[in-house]
Amino acid sequence: MPKQPGGQRLRLPLEWLGILPFMIFAVLFLILPTMKIVIGAFQTADGSFTLQNLIDLNTDSIRSAYWTSLKLSFVTALLGCAIGFAMAAAVVFGGLPKGVRNPLVTFSGVASNFAGVPLAFAFIATLGPVGLVTVWLRTEFGINLRAMGFNLLSFWGLVITYLFFQIPLMILIIIPALDGLKREWREAAAVLGATGAQYWRMVALPILFPSLLGTFALLFANAFGAVATAFALTGPQLNIVPIKLFAQIRGDVLGNPNLGYALAFGMIVITALANFLYIWLRVRSERWLK
Repeated sequence: MPKQPGGQRLRLPLEWLGILPFMIFAVLFLILPTMKIVIGAFQTADGSFTLQNLIDLNTDSIRSAYWTSLKLSFVTALLGCAIGFAMAAAVVFGGLPKGVRNPLVTFSGVASNFAGVPLAFAFIATLGPVGLVTVWLRTEFGINLRAMGFNLLSFWGLVITYLFFQIPLMILIIIPALDGLKREWREAAAVLGATGAQYWRMVALPILFPSLLGTFALLFANAFGAVATAFALTGPQLNIVPIKLFAQIRGDVLGNPNLGYALAFGMIVITALANFLYIWLRVRSERWLK
């Protein structure tokens, strides 16, 4: 072991060994790939510097893909926040049995990470053209979802699928914020003559607003970066950025890896802004809830 001046041995901080696997994992699978994407977005096929990849993003097809992805992320984040908040509030304040909370939180922890091919298969087997629920509604009640215009392999079908992991993620994040609302605030509002609706409108929701907006930003980023579920469910039928990115990088006839890097760079910028907004608002909300 090396010695410091004066004969003392230099002790390595052993407590850092515990996070060493995480640091190696983050460098290999997060930092280095991100650096390659950022560098590749400004390179040609022969490695020279160019801005043409970013300029090529301004095409009708790519603009449409970004718009569809932004709309999909906004809708699923908004619905996920609204439904998840209602479910979390019902568990925390709604007088439901105490035994409901732990199973809901456990399920939310599992469902928020259930995505990709398994989730797509589950929804196709349930709500697809010959899915269990689709066939059951048609045979038992004469309700033909296809005739009514519902198509799982479409924008709104993807919205429903994304809500399976967006709602549980909202529940996991907002329950601690709801627990942070002090009982004294409700009691003080009641003493001053405020109704339940007035308490929520004038006290609780303003305090929770940074948490709600921050969670919305997180759900937005979560949906915007999802690729496996969308590709497994709709394939190339839906024009969204992750699917177009996959088509560019996999190297088919019209594939352009560097344009794919530029697409990914745009996704990184958008998701980074959303996550920065979430972290900033989360810090602000924690000041109120302490």
